[in-house]
Amino acid sequence: MTLDIYLASPNSQLQADAVRGMNVLLSYASYDPWLDNYQHAFSKVLIDSGAYSAFTTGTAIDIARYADWMQRWDNRAEAVAGLDDISGDWRKSMSNYRYGGFPTFHDTDPPELLDELIPMARERGGWLGIGLKPPRGGKEAFLRDALERIPADIHIHGWALRAYRRMRGFGSMDSTNWWRDGLKYRTYMPWLTYGECLEIVVKREQREHLVFDEVVEQMVLI
Repeated sequence: MTLDIYLASPNSQLQADAVRGMNVLLSYASYDPWLDNYQHAFSKVLIDSGAYSAFTTGTAIDIARYADWMQRWDNRAEAVAGLDDISGDWRKSMSNYRYGGFPTFHDTDPPELLDELIPMARERGGWLGIGLKPPRGGKEAFLRDALERIPADIHIHGWALRAYRRMRGFGSMDSTNWWRDGLKYRTYMPWLTYGECLEIVVKREQREHLVFDEVVEQMVLI
């Protein structure tokens, strides 16, 4: 059993170079043309609508333009997420899903909506997202119930849910603050460059992934 971690969209060429060979989440909301020169160097690519950015900044995403952008990733990305509404308007999410992309189940959605999203997920590559409206802490009960209700053949992606990575059932998650950690490391070790600090962050991600896989394997064997 493996939990894939996707590192959030690089904001600079230095960051993009640091995550060569890593799994990367590319967001429509923050995508710049220069990333075209790097995305083939990433191990796996997951496409995100940028719904969280829209939620935090109040900037609306044009669903028709996003639908056009999604098509370019048909033969490259592991999966493409539909445009969901994090604020709690599940009807808006369902309307947006008509344009494509795998759906996401939120803690703000009615519980019965999950029964509609599961067959939709199967039709769209077998992926289903789980999202929490901030603040995300203390929501183990919701996650546990959702994970138990989702069939084993569905790949579950936890949006920014690294704090819950030990819960069984997730197939992947994304890390939203990895490049900020590089800045934090530099305040502790000012004699290193930001690029060198990013190398430390990437190595941490690689080793944590290996340790997590070993722990899960032991749990399965037991």
